[in-house]
Amino acid sequence: MHEHALVVGKFAPLHHGHQRLLDAARAIASEVTVIVWSNPDFPEMANDVRAGWVETLYPDMRVIVADDGPPNDEPDHVHRDYVRRLLIDRQLAPDVVLTAEAYGPGFADHLGVAHIALDRSNMPTWSGTSVRSAVHEQRHLLDPRVYAHFVERVVFLGAESTGKSTLTRRMAEVFDTVAVDEYGREHYEAKGGDLDLDDYLTIAEVHRQRENEAIVRANRYLLVDTNAATTMFFSHYYNRDSLPALRQLADECSTRYRHVFVCADDIPFEQDGWRDNETWRARMHGMVLHDLAVRRIPYTLVTGSIDERVAQVTAALNGTSNSMSRVPSRSLGPRPS
Repeated sequence: MHEHALVVGKFAPLHHGHQRLLDAARAIASEVTVIVWSNPDFPEMANDVRAGWVETLYPDMRVIVADDGPPNDEPDHVHRDYVRRLLIDRQLAPDVVLTAEAYGPGFADHLGVAHIALDRSNMPTWSGTSVRSAVHEQRHLLDPRVYAHFVERVVFLGAESTGKSTLTRRMAEVFDTVAVDEYGREHYEAKGGDLDLDDYLTIAEVHRQRENEAIVRANRYLLVDTNAATTMFFSHYYNRDSLPALRQLADECSTRYRHVFVCADDIPFEQDGWRDNETWRARMHGMVLHDLAVRRIPYTLVTGSIDERVAQVTAALNGTSNSMSRVPSRSLGPRPS
């Protein structure tokens, strides 16, 4: 046994090979420090995101994000000196380094500590580069909490009785993934249709929680029926106001979803005893489009029968549609974890 083990890596992404290394460090030392860095960084999974994966899967380890680390192509001695100084500055004194790469022995010698090399001969894939090249095809090499970062959230918006629920579930079948049903209707019926401002916030929060729970089971896409912005519309329509916390959740919808589809109101209105009427549906459809335009959120309007809509969504997600956006495109920024 050792007192303090050190592991250094990019973890881009953190895969099962890395986890074997971290598990081995935990097994032979009472204290483990993990240094995460890459320079240049990975825009799609920045240093702090990758460090967050380690912290989530190994909450008992000390994780250091080396944002000021030397460039990756610097000579080995530059990297070794940087780590040595970093450890001194943090008053950390590991007595063993674990690696699975050829640089390991020289690195440990430079630090003046023992070295343990992990056997990687029985791992079919150990390369982060390989996983990055086909992350969805190799998701079996990632913990679901890591893979969730690469899952794209897809939301279906629209007024009531525009086929959102049916389309969301159909697309989950097409892409062999999971769908998150609208929670608002469930809550509305449970309360007998009598909702106050707090209820609308509860609807948005529970819906968001269900998204976060479902994304670890998703494959490539998480398909979501409705979002917090729609819930805010209903709050204003029935109560003339919304809580600040609900408006904040609605604002976050601008970057929460990678793809936005709006279901047109060109199908027959179906009254199920809980809905308003076709006139309200048309107005609600306009409100959805207005909100997307004001927030400058790109979206795709889907029309026609359910089969036609399935084909339109499939083409858009596969990149074969000729008209993805109804408003000028803009950078969505990093996807939320």
